[in-house]
Amino acid sequence: MVSHAALLRASGQNDNREYALDGLMDGATITGVPRGETLVALVDAALGRDEAALVPARAAVRASLGAAALIDATAVIGAFNGITRIADATGIPLEPAKAEQAADFFAALGIGRFREAKV
Repeated sequence: MVSHAALLRASGQNDNREYALDGLMDGATITGVPRGETLVALVDAALGRDEAALVPARAAVRASLGAAALIDATAVIGAFNGITRIADATGIPLEPAKAEQAADFFAALGIGRFREAKV
């Protein structure tokens, strides 16, 4: 989730938009990303490995964003999950410059409470 929050914040800065990153963590805050709640539900279902939640989450993304968006979203979920696991398994630390840039939203979102977070 750390990488997702960093990229979402960078996208907003690039587009002069402000996204509510809290929505990535609490599931209640509107992020400002079109259909963001649908995408967050897909991420939560996929990473939670809950088959009962995953089937309707995929259907919701397909219905609201289309089949191509579902493929893109699931590819991104898989890639970020894999990249993070590889970095954690090999002991690759978050670069100091990235940690400094992200420190404010790491603290605001409580990223450090996750076992996988190396902040």
